[in-house]
Amino acid sequence: MERDEFIIRNAIVHILDSTAGIPALSDTVLELGPDLNDFIRGHIYKIASGDDVKHCHFDEETSLVYPILKSFKEENLVEASKELAGLLYTIMNQNIDIPPADLLIAVYQYKSQLHLAILKLNYKETFVHLTGEAEGLNCNDIIKYKATLPSFGARLTEAALINLSSMDTLLVEKKYEINGVKTNYMSSLFLGCRTNLSSKTKLSIVTKAVEQINKTYFDDNFDKQMETKSILQNEFAEEGLLDIPKITEKIYGSQPEIKEAFTEKLEKYHIEKEAVAPQSKSTIRKLEKQFLTTDSGIEINIPMEQYNNPQNIEFITNADGTLSVLIKNINRLSTK
Repeated sequence: MERDEFIIRNAIVHILDSTAGIPALSDTVLELGPDLNDFIRGHIYKIASGDDVKHCHFDEETSLVYPILKSFKEENLVEASKELAGLLYTIMNQNIDIPPADLLIAVYQYKSQLHLAILKLNYKETFVHLTGEAEGLNCNDIIKYKATLPSFGARLTEAALINLSSMDTLLVEKKYEINGVKTNYMSSLFLGCRTNLSSKTKLSIVTKAVEQINKTYFDDNFDKQMETKSILQNEFAEEGLLDIPKITEKIYGSQPEIKEAFTEKLEKYHIEKEAVAPQSKSTIRKLEKQFLTTDSGIEINIPMEQYNNPQNIEFITNADGTLSVLIKNINRLSTK
């Protein structure tokens, strides 16, 4: 997936400032210059290539958004986007914890298929300069501005990317308090869809389950804990994903009781038979290194390729039961 594969065709923005009491809906599409084009494309690319994204399946019988999307025509972008903005604003206006935002809706093309991006650009506070004149003198000031849009490099927390042919939908969302309960309102109240867990969340569940099992059954077995992380890293390096049944067998297959305990932890999230395939380097970074801390407070950060190479590092069990770490073949040391 490359950024340039996303071709922005049309876009419109509506101002959904719930503190104003009424939305400011646009009657015209945006003029897409190079900078704005890059801004929209950049945010769509970050969402599509990120591991926070969830797949969303519409409840066709109850969703108010689904019929708007199903009958969408690019030439009707203005009216369709107003309907979507109106539905979202009603939800925002009834729930004060949902942040005010601009709603940017864009038609884009990816791999010859038409998509619709619904990007909620939540406002942030920032300081800006202000210049004016008083009694013939120039007066510069710095003021807090409460409706600044996310920057080009920011990652949106609320957005949906919809394939208008298949209706396959990618969603990122954030929980806000609805009637006293933290709720994913974008999926449940606005889009009317069911979601699964993101790749990032699934990987986090797997690694935390491994840590919990190892702490319970192998707390004093340093070699087993190191071996476990090595198996996860090697599996991902070779396959590009973590096949959960396969790694479960590799790590705990010889110990049925422990294997069952591990599987039970994953069954709570219904991922015990899935494959986890994160895309982002930041998501898999925790698999690429071993982080060790001694009881004396010394911290050691070991890249997995070095851990797997006995020519460069060796773990020695001493006669008194203590451990030594021998780092070999060092050409140069540097400090940070």
